[in-house]
Amino acid sequence: MDNQPEVTGVILAGGQGRRMHGKDKGLIALAGKPLFLHVLTILAPQVNKVVISANRNIDVYQQQGVQVIQDVLSDYPGPLAGMLSVMEGLESNWFLFCPCDTPNIPPDLLSRLWNGRNTPAIKAVWVNDGERDHPGIALLHASLKEPLRAYLASGERRVMQFLQYAGGHSVSFNGHKEAFANINTPDDLSRLQVNC
Repeated sequence: MDNQPEVTGVILAGGQGRRMHGKDKGLIALAGKPLFLHVLTILAPQVNKVVISANRNIDVYQQQGVQVIQDVLSDYPGPLAGMLSVMEGLESNWFLFCPCDTPNIPPDLLSRLWNGRNTPAIKAVWVNDGERDHPGIALLHASLKEPLRAYLASGERRVMQFLQYAGGHSVSFNGHKEAFANINTPDDLSRLQVNC
């Protein structure tokens, strides 16, 4: 990767899993291992370190020897809250965020996002699979911490709107739609189980 900076990988596992009947999605098994472990295995070689953003089952996540950071905001205000908590809790130049329910992320995710920025002035990029955006899979610069805090304090929660507000843009992963398939429902899990 061209002039690779220090990057912390972040697995977002702090949601309530409403569409999975309240289960902790990161711990749901796919092909015999928890979803977050699929992500961790692919993400870890790409970054300097990996942490997990989680709000329950902290001890289970910690068993992998990975630091776990809980939301500093209450009432599960969404993935941006997890992003902010990690950015406030760690020293890193860049953060690569990835939801725990996207077990097939590509091994060149970071390099393609980094090189897809096009200019050093860009502080936020996210994945587009050729058909749709995946704003939860995003590379953010540490300087966005203050704008993000202010954005959340204003009552906003939408990830895409914040990334656009930060002057970011998507990076095309056209032809790799399957790499960003996520598991939101039991049916999604069943479909991926069949293909494993």
